[in-house]
Parts: sequence; structure tokens; C-alpha cells
Amino acid sequence: MNSMDESYRLAHVSEDGLRPQTILEHLNGTANLAAGFAEPFGAAAQAYLAGMLHDIGKYSDAFQKRLAGGEKTDHSTAGAQEAFSMRQLEVAFAVAGHHGGLPDGGAKSDKEGATLLARIKKTAIPDYSEWKKEVKLPDETERKHFPDGFSTAFYTRMLYSCLVDADYLDTETFMNGGPAPRGGTQPPEQLLRRLQEYVAPWWDAKNELNKKRCEILRACFEKGVTEQPGLFTLTVPTGGGKTVSSLAFSLSHAVAHGKRRIVYVIPYTSIIDQTAEVFTNILGEENVLEHHSGSDAVMEESQSDPDTYRKVLATENWDAPVIVTTAVQFFESLFANRSSRCRKLHNLADSMIVFDEAQTLPLACLRPCVAAIGQLVRYYGASAVLCTATQPALEPLFRELAPGLTLREICNDTADLYHFFHRTNLRNEGELTEEQLAEKLGQAQQVLCVVNRRATAQRLYSSLPADGSYCLTTLLCAADRKRLLREIRTRLQKGLPCRVVSTSLIEAGVDVDFPVAWREEAGLDSVLQTAGRCNREGKHPVADSVVTVFRLSGQPVPQIIRQNADAARSVWRNFEDVSQPQAIEAYFSLLYAVKGEDALDQKQILKGFNETMEGRMLPFATAAERFHLIESCAVTVYIPTEENRELLAALWEGNGSRSLYRKLGQYGVTVYPEHLAALHAAGAVEMLDGEDWVLTDTTLYNRETGLALDVETGKAWMI
Repeated sequence: MNSMDESYRLAHVSEDGLRPQTILEHLNGTANLAAGFAEPFGAAAQAYLAGMLHDIGKYSDAFQKRLAGGEKTDHSTAGAQEAFSMRQLEVAFAVAGHHGGLPDGGAKSDKEGATLLARIKKTAIPDYSEWKKEVKLPDETERKHFPDGFSTAFYTRMLYSCLVDADYLDTETFMNGGPAPRGGTQPPEQLLRRLQEYVAPWWDAKNELNKKRCEILRACFEKGVTEQPGLFTLTVPTGGGKTVSSLAFSLSHAVAHGKRRIVYVIPYTSIIDQTAEVFTNILGEENVLEHHSGSDAVMEESQSDPDTYRKVLATENWDAPVIVTTAVQFFESLFANRSSRCRKLHNLADSMIVFDEAQTLPLACLRPCVAAIGQLVRYYGASAVLCTATQPALEPLFRELAPGLTLREICNDTADLYHFFHRTNLRNEGELTEEQLAEKLGQAQQVLCVVNRRATAQRLYSSLPADGSYCLTTLLCAADRKRLLREIRTRLQKGLPCRVVSTSLIEAGVDVDFPVAWREEAGLDSVLQTAGRCNREGKHPVADSVVTVFRLSGQPVPQIIRQNADAARSVWRNFEDVSQPQAIEAYFSLLYAVKGEDALDQKQILKGFNETMEGRMLPFATAAERFHLIESCAVTVYIPTEENRELLAALWEGNGSRSLYRKLGQYGVTVYPEHLAALHAAGAVEMLDGEDWVLTDTTLYNRETGLALDVETGKAWMI
């Protein structure tokens, strides 16, 4: 169509008001895209049906008036009702939620409200019967069937992902007058060649350490080709080069078995930049998408204004060959119900997914996380790798929650690897006062000390010699942590004094190498991760590379890790060498047993989908609200600096955007309610637009130690 014609029913009108898109054009475009997205997991027919039904409510006179500036009107219930009448429950869910989010299924007694069953009974929707005059549906569409409610819900969310991504892309193409610039990336075959060229100089290794690393790397290249798709472990001790080795397995496997992309899932934002930088150097910036958690744009029901569309269309759909993301972003998207979070999920089908530092998956939602990984491997053609130096004992959970899957280790002899990479001695010091600990740290030329509390780190740092001492906690914004880590690495390499007191943020994957280390009592995995920052390159005798575990007088282990520490004590009593694989397996097995099944699914997510949640079947909205990988009531306070002056000015003026929040994230500090209340009472922070906080008293932020815990009105305690 080149001009407006009242005989046609329209889905969209261009911003200049000159170009219309008919509903039929939009339905056909969306349906074909959605079918293509769903083809990898055998759902093309249902995705096509969802695409053809999703906007039939726009055939109403009320919606046509809406395009001319009239009142908002419900246009998604119509398609959901039609799908439900066809016994297409999954399609009904996807269509009902394509703007406002997947609803709870509800109960048969629901007559009003937002649940699917209530909306199916809704009669007060505008007449949309004109759709039957020009929309032709397939004669019959077969449903897919699954053995349990969780699997059905997972499939529904994947189908929903196909629909909303197709809807966004078709709309984007129309609004832009053509396809948006995409692509410019290389396929896995070319990326594999780039990696092979990058590591080619390594094969002529001159020392035993690099020879062993090459053995691991070679095994990963070979196993990627010879192993059939499925579920894997990559258990490589610290210093074994697992980051590049896991990439070698992933790209080899992707090329050999037709995987479309690599998704690298990292536990903490504090190390995501480090991994993304490694991959970018090897594969090229254009091929690596770095995706942190951020503010997601949401399109509410019946909105069609251009500004909202632009916001929503800016949300990533992970259409890139290599994605580096956080565990929070990954798992919370898998249990989300909003289109902005779910849009990317279908691109996980036929992918290679690596879970770095797999032992860090929070225990409170371990069961649903394991179940989700199992779904992706069993039904969606994904291969998954659990990659860590301290492999959690997850095989029993996979046997229960993903029957038929077997964990396969990529490295041939993990026991031999642990013997070869044995770089440290662990010893128990017992109880120390902070003063005694500070004295011991101050006497060392280079030393790492990891403690459980941020306040402890700040106090210890203040007792150390000024020259070459550092404090690393999340009270520092990311920009300052990166700056300090650069300084720390430089001083370590040059042999200069370097004493670092840190919280656990340094443990998972941060590439530093100290001659000795100290670790406050914690779980065995945390102790061993600290040990991984000691004598990492094997430059010092093992006998001299001591990792000392201690307790601080008057400071009990924080409640959140108390059971972890108890399990570690038990393993210390039963194993002479707690770093060996058998000890690590025993630790995790004991920890899971002590916690109990309910504690591994604290919000009862699996039960909610397999049975009901508060009487609601398939509770998508309720589960999304409950599922948080890390439970926290913390908020972010932005720290003003010269570098972010313009960004904060834009925020003050109410011009927040996804891009702005991404950039400001480097200058944010996470604080808990007690701390925020003290800062607010002292007049040190100010709230912007009801959500964002900015530090107004910049004397409370020190670029070496971070945000002060003590303010004029009192003290806030932090863990």
C-alpha cells in the first residue's frame, strides 16, 4: 500500500503519517519470522499460528480509531480467545502476553482479572470479526506435548519468545521503512579459524606448565568435534587456561554439530569485562556481544506510540555469534514473563552454553537453574558446559530433573590435573584478632587477604602501610575497582609491595597472582578460589605458597554462608588434602544434603509449575516476580565524577535511557537499606525520579576504599 485506504484495516502507521501497514501484512510478516525462529525446536507450526493470531484484535473499529489518536483498547485478548477455542493453550498464552507479559494461567473459577482463564471469559472486548474476511489460518496445527508442567511452561516461554521477537522485528522493519542494520558478524567456522590462528604460537611450549595447558587446550579442540551434543563438565584447576580452552571446545563443537552461537554465562559483573576482553581480542569486537543486567524497556498493553516502540526495539535479542552475559541476566530471563526479557530466549536453541564458575549458582534457586539447563539440552538442541576449578556435585540433580542426561567430563584425567597444578598449601591458623591479622599482613611484601565483610576489609586496610596497600570491595564503583586491579597487577609483576584486602569479589576468575594468601573461614569452594589467586603461575615453591584460613575474634561467620563453612569444616576433618576432586565433591554433596530439597528451590518455582502456585496453574507472572537469582533489597547509588558529569546531568533532567544506565553502571555502588537510610538521614544522597539515588556529599566516597559505612547519624553494618 502506498497511501491511506479506509477499506483496509491497519496495524501501524509510520511516524510521518504517510505509510500504512495493513494488519494482514503484519500478521504474515510476524508469522513467517516466528515460524523460522521456532524451527530449531520443532515448533514452527504453533509459532506461525501465534503470529497469525496475535493482532487480530486490531481489526476492531476501536483499534482503528486508536491509530488516529483515540483511546487505548485491548487487542491481544481476541487472539488468545481464538487460540484457546482451538485447544492451543501455549499459543493462547503467547498471544495474550505479547505486550503486557505472560499472565498466570489462573483457576477455572476466575471471572475477572489478568489471568489467562479470566481473559478467556472476557466479553467486553471490541468486535474484531472482520478478521475472518481476510485471514486464513492453517487447517490444523499440532500441539507439542511434554511430561510435566515445568516443561510445558518452558516451551510456552520459548514459543512466546519467537512471537515477540518476530513482532518487534516486523514492526521495526516497517517503522524504519526497511530492515534495520544487522549482521556484520562472522559464522562459527570463521571464528574457529581466528581462535586457531591466535593459539598457534602456543603449541611450541617451552616449559612444563605451558605444555600441560596445551594438553588441556588440545583435548578441548578434539572433544568438541568427537563428542555428541549434550551436557559436559570442564574441570580445570586454576591456572590451567580454562577460559580459552572452554572457547576452543565451544567453537569446535559449534562447527562440528551446527550450533548457531556461543553463550558464555559469568557469575559476577566484576569479571565479565575481563572475559569479554579476552574473547574480543581473539574473535574481534564485532563478534562479541557483552550483555549486563540493565533497565529493560516494557511495552504495556495497547501502546503503539513511536517512543515506546523505539525503546522496546532497542532491547537485545542475542542475535550475535558470541554473547557474554551474567548469570542473573541469563537465568532471570529464563524465568521472566515480560517480552523485553524473553525476546532473546529462542536464540538459545541450537546454541553452545558455557556456565563459568558453575559452583557459584546460588543454592536458593539451584534446582530451577539445573532444571532450566536440562530443558535447553533435552528439548532445544543446546549443549552446555559446567566450567570451574571446583566442580559442584550436580549429577544427582540432573538425574532427577533432566532424566536421560549424562554429565561428560571434557578433560581426560582430572585427578592428574589437580596433582600437576597443585600450587599451594592450605593451613588453619585458628582465631585471630583484627590487630594480629593486620600485623601479619603488614609484614608481608605481597599478600592477598579475603574477608567476609566489607567493613572488615576497610578496617584492615586502614591498619596497613600506606605504600602498596589496596582495598577491594563492592563499596568501590566498578570504574575504580578496574583501576585498582590494573595497579595491583602492575605492582605484582614488578615485585613491588602489594597488600590487598578484598571481599570475595576477587575469587571468581580475577586474574591475579600472589605468593601467599589469607582467607577468612568460609565455604570450601571460596577457600579454594582464594587459593587460585596464589602462586597461580607456579613461580614459587609449593611449600612457601601458603593459603592460611582463619577466624576473626568476635566475628562469627555471616549467617548466609554459615552452613557452607560448617560443611567445609567437616571436609577438613575427613580429607588430608581438601583441594582434591573427591573432597570437593564430598563438600558439595554434604552442603546440598544439609540444605535440603526445599532450600534448593526456596521460592518453590518447580512445584508452582508442576502443580500450582497460590492456586494458579502455570503461574508465569507470579513466578517471574518471585524468581531472583540473588535476593537483595539493595539499591544503587551513583557516584559523581568528572568522567560521568554529562551522564548524571542527563539523569537529573529525566533523560534516562538504557544506554545511559549502562554507562553509569561503572559508577554505581550497591547499598543496603540500613546504609541508604543513614546516608539519607545525613543529607548525603538525593533521589531522582523516584528510583535513582545520587551521592551528593562526595566527601563520603574515597577512590581507594569506596563509600564510607560510617556517616554522621550512625553506623550501618554490611555483609
